[in-house]
This record gives sequence, C-alpha cells and structure tokens, in this order.
Amino acid sequence: MVRPAVCRTVCRRLRLAVQLMGCLLGPALTLPLAPLAAQQPGAPSTSLPPSGDAGRAHGQEAPTPEARLRADRAELERIRAERSQLEQRMAELRSSVHDLSDEVENLDRQVATTARAVHALDGQLVAIDAEVRDATGNLLRAEDELAIKRALLRRRLVDIYKRGPLYAVEVMLTADSFGALVARYKYLHLLALRDQALVARVEQLRDQIGRQRGVLVTLESEVKETRAEKAGEEGRLRALATERERSLVRAQRSQQATAARLREIDLAEARLSSVIGSLEDARRRAAARSSARTPAASTLSTRDFGRLDWPVEGAILYRYGRVVNPNNTTVRWNGIGIGAVAGTPVRAVESGTVVVAEPIGTYGPTVIIQHGGGDYSVYGSLGRIDVRKGSHVDRGETIGTVGRTDPDLPAHLHFEIRRDQGRAVDPLDWLRGGVDR
Repeated sequence: MVRPAVCRTVCRRLRLAVQLMGCLLGPALTLPLAPLAAQQPGAPSTSLPPSGDAGRAHGQEAPTPEARLRADRAELERIRAERSQLEQRMAELRSSVHDLSDEVENLDRQVATTARAVHALDGQLVAIDAEVRDATGNLLRAEDELAIKRALLRRRLVDIYKRGPLYAVEVMLTADSFGALVARYKYLHLLALRDQALVARVEQLRDQIGRQRGVLVTLESEVKETRAEKAGEEGRLRALATERERSLVRAQRSQQATAARLREIDLAEARLSSVIGSLEDARRRAAARSSARTPAASTLSTRDFGRLDWPVEGAILYRYGRVVNPNNTTVRWNGIGIGAVAGTPVRAVESGTVVVAEPIGTYGPTVIIQHGGGDYSVYGSLGRIDVRKGSHVDRGETIGTVGRTDPDLPAHLHFEIRRDQGRAVDPLDWLRGGVDR
C-alpha cells in the first residue's frame, strides 16, 4: 500500500513536470492529462489532408459540370423565348393576308430554333452525365475511405478500452527520467489529436456520403426531366418539318394559281379591250356612213367630274392602277373594286345603250354601257344581269346585282370608265367624293 505522503510527493512532482513541459514546449503540450486518458474526440482535424476539391491548387480552373449546366439552361431559355416570338409572328401572319413564303420562312426559323433547343438539351444531358459520374466517383471514394476509417476507429476504441482510463497516468509515472516524461507526454498528446481527427473524419465522410446520395437522386430526376424535354422538342421539330413541307407545297400551288390567275386576267382584259375596240370601230363606221356631220355627244362630260353617283355603296377593295399584292405579284387594275353584300343592286352611273351583257373571262358577268362619243362604263363581277344587249338605260337604273366571281376577293363590283376610244381612266375622279376616299 502506497503511503499518502508518497502519493502527494509524486503528484507534486508530476504537476511540476507538466508546468515545466508547458514552459519548454509551449501551449501545444499543455493539454490536461484527463482528456488524453479518456481519448475524447472534439479537436479539429490537423493531421489528415482534406479530400475532394479542397486539396486542389488555386487558380484558373476548367468550368465545373454545374457551371456548364447553368449555362446550357440559360441558353435554352433564350432559345425558347426567341421561338415564342416566332410563334407569335406566325399567329399574326395567319390572321392576316400574307405571302405564303413569309410563312415558310417563319417555319424555317422555328425549325432552326427548335434544333438549337435540342442541341442545348443534349449539352445539358452531357453536363448532367458528367456531374453524375463525378458524384458517383466521390460517393465511392467516400464510402471506401469511410470503411477504412471505421476499421481504424474500431481498433483504437478496442485498444483504449483494454488499456483502461489510467493508462496515460501510468505511462507518465513510469518514466525513468525527465526527458522520457516529456517524450511520453508529447506522444500521448499527438495520439489524442490523431484520434480526434479520425473521429472528425468519420463524421465528415458520413455527412459527405449523405449529401452525395442526395445529389445523385436530384441528378437522376433532372436526367429524366431533361430527356422528356428533349423528346418533346424532337417531336416539335418533326411537326415543324412536316408543317414546313405542307406550307411549301401550298406556297408553290399558290404561286402557280396566282400566275394562272394573272394570265386569265390578262386574257380577260385583252378580250374586253378587243370588244370595246370593235364597238368603237363599228361606231366610227356608222358615223362615217351617217349623213349627219355632227357625231352624237357623250352623256359623260367634264361637268360630271366628281359628281356621278356611285353604282353601289361600299368600301374600296382595290384601286385603279398598278397594285403589288402581298405575294409580290403585280396587277394593273383598269378600274376599282367596290365591296358590297352579294345581291346588292347595281345602278348605271349615266344613261346610255347596253352593248355587252354577258360573262367576260375573269370579269365574270359583265355589263358595258356605251354613252356616246367613245365613252363607256363597265360593270363586272355581277351576280345577275338585269338588262339586255341593245336596251337603253337611264341614270340610276338597276342593271344587275353584286356577285362574287373572284375567289381571292369577297363579293364586290368591278367598275371602270373608259374614254377616248376605250382608254381606261380612274373612276374615283368621276364619282362623288371619290378623290377623298
């Protein structure tokens, strides 16, 4: 049995040795003996190197998969905004008269934009796959390291349990010199720090594995969502390509139909001019054979400038002269188109003799009134003719009704005034208030 006096002496010497070691070795070795003996965790890790990206050198680094993914998503949003503008423009085109080539061009731009969206989604999938590989690699490395660290920690706990709580004190008291005491104290201190770092690393790896598993779950969800988006964009791309082909066919057919329609209009115009030319020749021959030296005056005169009543009331669909259509085709109208409800009565603007009352090509059912002196008024696109060739009509008399013979235009009356042996003039100059319309 150890005497109390001896124990007190040993304790005083031990405290003195600890104070001396603190003075000689600095604050790093002034840790109390109790934590060393108990081997408790809690001190920060100072002996193990950091894992993952923390150990990489600072400076310029390649873009991370997350950064590439964010950039691809921003590009995808920009592409979708551009496509939304194109779709809005397409809706505007389809709600108005337009050239089908504009529609085809818009579809071409939508196809290109959607192809870029698919490419951006491919980039997203590549970035996500790289991130999945990185996260999987980190997870596997963390799990391997955790298994090793846990094995080490189990062995350390077994050793600490076997040696008991007074092992550190026994090691210190059995030192045979002051130098050995200092060396043993330093060894025990470093061993405690290593155990604390081991415990901290195990906890760090456990948290890291939890985070990596959460990241993988999120990435798997993003992969599914991105693949679904890509499938939708590819479906949209196929639909746009099909629609583009259809629009292109429609544009080609429209172009062919327009060209054919223009040829028909030219033929009808030539026929009408020929009819009026024949009438003028007959009128001149009749005047030459007549014994009267003074030819019959025209019922149309310059006094009627801007004073003639309208043959039918309505909006002007097209005007006299050269007109460029939305599909870039050019038509020269020898009269004006007055829109009106089909069946509306059409009245003669001045008295005269009906010289034509029959269909004429694209003019449709047409009435031509001769006013004398080489002046004529022409009423085309009629739905019904109410007068006969050779009959006399007075000003304001009904000669027919408004019809719809042009497939590209609504119901209207085509009205012309021809003077000086059949030369077409602008009817608006003759109609009441026509110049202001």
